[in-house]
Amino acid sequence: MNQITLYLMTLKGFKVLESLINTNNTSLINFVVYGQDKSVQNDYSNEIISLCQSNEIRCYNRKEKTGLPVSEYSIAISWRWMIDTQSKCTLIVLHDSLLPKYRGFAPLVSCLIKGESKIGVTALLASEEYDKGAIIDQESIPVEYPIKIEKAIKEITTCYSKLVLNIFEVIKNQKKLASKTQNEDEATYSLWRDEEDYKIDWSIDADQIKRFVDAVGYPYKGAFTTIEGRKIRILDVTVIQDVKIENRTPGKLIFYKKDNPIFVCGIGLIQINKAIYDDSKEDVLSLKKFRVRLL
Repeated sequence: MNQITLYLMTLKGFKVLESLINTNNTSLINFVVYGQDKSVQNDYSNEIISLCQSNEIRCYNRKEKTGLPVSEYSIAISWRWMIDTQSKCTLIVLHDSLLPKYRGFAPLVSCLIKGESKIGVTALLASEEYDKGAIIDQESIPVEYPIKIEKAIKEITTCYSKLVLNIFEVIKNQKKLASKTQNEDEATYSLWRDEEDYKIDWSIDADQIKRFVDAVGYPYKGAFTTIEGRKIRILDVTVIQDVKIENRTPGKLIFYKKDNPIFVCGIGLIQINKAIYDDSKEDVLSLKKFRVRLL
């Protein structure tokens, strides 16, 4: 019987492994490789290890590069690193977008910031140029705003599990995986993000800012801005109906609604519901004064 290696990371990888166990598909799993990522608050490596151990599935840290058994197929989920497979191994990658749209990095985050009406996952064959391989299958779900990234990740895991279960079924029946070439004319890209890309641009529309804050929140570090020279993480906001401002200056405080400050955007207003200082993790909203500017 064909054997499959799983390269797993994050909640999505954990949930796929869980679904394979619950559907009695572990006999096809040769072993699991897990990764660790300090840029997210929980990479689910411990949960993946525990699940493997409790179900007698061999698992290895991705840094264990020698002596690993050979599989005919490999499936990568939430994987951030190059995979050096044997020449006869078919590598299948699951990508957080409906390719050829949003090739590249953090595609789900980019989809939510832009306000796409649906989000989805693509299973594709690995290629020399990232995310250009032939598409095996796709699954999508509609999305309603506002939605935080944590909820979107949980909802999209159903797409991951369905795709992998379908692939396992094809391999189990020793059939050939069908695939189709991507349409290059429809291709778009999503760039990698670092700390600088988490900064809020107060000159844009309040609706865009709301989507941005929601899209880079937990399990990521969260959107930030600065107040009086200190970095703060904005964790939850509400869009407020705009008012006519004669000398509009994005980032300036305009109102308080109970304990919640409301700030001017390029278009519209944003009410901050939850924010903490990045260094001390203390609540920011205890600050009570009007001469406040966010940069």
